[in-house]
Amino acid sequence: MDIDGWLLLSAVIVLAAVISVRIAHRTGLPSLLLYLALGVALGESGLGIHFEDAELAKQIGLIALAIILAEGGLTTNWEHVRTTVPTASVLATFGVAVSIIVLALAVAGFLGMDWRTAMLLGAILASTDAAAVFSVLRRLPLPPRLAGTLEAESGFNDAPTVIVVVMLSQVSAPMPSAWNVLGTALWELAAGAAVGCAVGPVSAYALRRVALPASGLYPIAVLAVSFIAYSGAVLLHASGFLSVYLATLIIGNSRLPHRAATRGFAEGAAWLAQIGLFVMLGMLVSPSELPSQIIPGLVAGLALVLLARPISVVLSSLAVQVARIDRVSWREQVFLSWAGLRGAVPIVLATIPWASGVPGAKALFNEVFVIVVVFTLIQGPTLPFLARVLRLSNEGEARDLDVEAAPLEELNADLLQVRIPPESKLHGVEVFELRLPSDAAVTMVVRDGHSFVPDGSTRLRRDDQLLVVTTAAQRRTVEKRLRAVSRRGKLAGWYGETGD
Repeated sequence: MDIDGWLLLSAVIVLAAVISVRIAHRTGLPSLLLYLALGVALGESGLGIHFEDAELAKQIGLIALAIILAEGGLTTNWEHVRTTVPTASVLATFGVAVSIIVLALAVAGFLGMDWRTAMLLGAILASTDAAAVFSVLRRLPLPPRLAGTLEAESGFNDAPTVIVVVMLSQVSAPMPSAWNVLGTALWELAAGAAVGCAVGPVSAYALRRVALPASGLYPIAVLAVSFIAYSGAVLLHASGFLSVYLATLIIGNSRLPHRAATRGFAEGAAWLAQIGLFVMLGMLVSPSELPSQIIPGLVAGLALVLLARPISVVLSSLAVQVARIDRVSWREQVFLSWAGLRGAVPIVLATIPWASGVPGAKALFNEVFVIVVVFTLIQGPTLPFLARVLRLSNEGEARDLDVEAAPLEELNADLLQVRIPPESKLHGVEVFELRLPSDAAVTMVVRDGHSFVPDGSTRLRRDDQLLVVTTAAQRRTVEKRLRAVSRRGKLAGWYGETGD
């Protein structure tokens, strides 16, 4: 197939995946399962596209996860998660360690795995999936503290699990000691946090000071900065995931030009990354090899959701309570235990030992695939019901609203930004003399770096910036009127100036 054929196929896949989001939203079925099914349909058992390059899948998967984490950081409201960061950090570090050990003990006992493979499976499954958690939080009304804990934990816990999986996948090296793992993890997390906390503020400052000629360049710049944070940390042998999440968290909560456009671009990029990632992982799996992993997968999955995750949550909650950091109620602990959703992250992590040539890694990958599919299908749709049973579903809680764009779209309105150049005859015109249509208004004036809401008698000046809200139907009329006054002044109509 030539490049045009692949381009056509890729476009059809993306459109099918976009449509499946609507289906998933209506049915409550997690969209990642539909993406995986689409990938399986394209693979060797469907259309016959053969893809079994674990190394390439690993590299693409890590890049896609970096994009997803960047979107998570950009769209996370710091005020919502600020108070939950200590608890989320304990869950993402101490909780991850507990989960790895408990699950390793369980699968070693129940399935007879050797200790290294059992630890590797525990590390692969220890991380909650940021994309899955963010998707749930967008449609499930939870108390802000609980939602913030889940959100921050899913952003933080990818980093330590990647570190452990990489160390355990080094087949040429002996089994790393606990102190070796701890020391490496502390260095990589500390260095990754330092890189992210350096790149974030510097980038935010630069983006505020650099006047780019087009608004579309700002989202591209932010995406480039995200990869600088990720790749820069990786080159320093630090955690790229923690770096990119912290950097974008700082950038996303700074006052940036065209912030709404940047967040919209990041959300679209994250959706595209998810679609490509899940479809690729679906193509990577061999359906004929899955039946033999169903029983081991169910055993390991049950041990994960009924033992490892609950024990890690309970002990982490006890730790933060003893340290007087926070207090997590038993109802919140139950929900946190069940809401530890697994998605693309464990499947991507399972490609690391496969690409490294670890014995039995392909069977481990298939087992993880079974666990993710089965337990995502069970856990995801049941979370709203569990939240209601535990009386944690707060239907009256105000949800996040993108005040920069969402209301205007709902009202079929447009927000216009107008700059008054030095030679414009808008200088000296009072707002009421603009004679805009009744369904349009000048809502704000920015003058000498200060903004204020004008009234009808406010006199406009050179270099003012105006924010004008208008219905979509009247946008062209408003633009023509403003151009006319700019050219001929408030009596533009007498001179026959129409603004065309």
